[in-house]
Amino acid sequence: MMTRPAGSAINSPIGVPSLSADVILPLKPRPPVCTGPVIVVGASTGGTEALKTFLLPFAKDAPPILIAQHMPESFTHSFAARLDAICTVKVKEAEQGERLLPGHAYIAPGHSHLLLANIGGHWGCELSQGQPVNRHRPSVDVLFRSAANLGGRQIVGVILTGMGRDGAQGMLEMKQSGARNLAQDEASCVVFGMPKEAIISGGVDEVLPLKDIAARVLALLRTPPR
Repeated sequence: MMTRPAGSAINSPIGVPSLSADVILPLKPRPPVCTGPVIVVGASTGGTEALKTFLLPFAKDAPPILIAQHMPESFTHSFAARLDAICTVKVKEAEQGERLLPGHAYIAPGHSHLLLANIGGHWGCELSQGQPVNRHRPSVDVLFRSAANLGGRQIVGVILTGMGRDGAQGMLEMKQSGARNLAQDEASCVVFGMPKEAIISGGVDEVLPLKDIAARVLALLRTPPR
């Protein structure tokens, strides 16, 4: 069972080396063992409001949604609770080893990376308190790489407003594994850094205003993967 070490939240502190997702898990894409789509989302600066806009259109039968938002651990539980109070989907802080359920969104706790996992043939959550990646824990690149490794064409990836380049490499890896990826456009971002870097890296299929992303995700889920 995982415990929360005191003071373990890490969000881009000075002096922390910028490591890649390799320090948490290798890139090893494989055919999916689990079935059913999963939505994976990364966000940073401005993401708290952007995620509210993104999640509100999803209904109780929506595929599970995994979210890596750069945020200290003292805030992620209350952040999930605030979203849960206004969204139709159930929003909660992710827990180690839990099975993903339809109509649920799982927020990475501020003390751990969140990974998509195969738990007994079903999609689940894995948490890692390994080293920060791109100076962040949770890291978007770690979540996206885990989705690239396990989910293939069953994944829809979304990268929202944020500073830096966390998520750019992982989004490219997801695309190369068959995922369909969306990025928030510059005009609707608080900071265009993360979406811009993902676009430059070649991992993004479509760039959309924030208000249109959820509807496009739902449309993609109704369309068989290429």
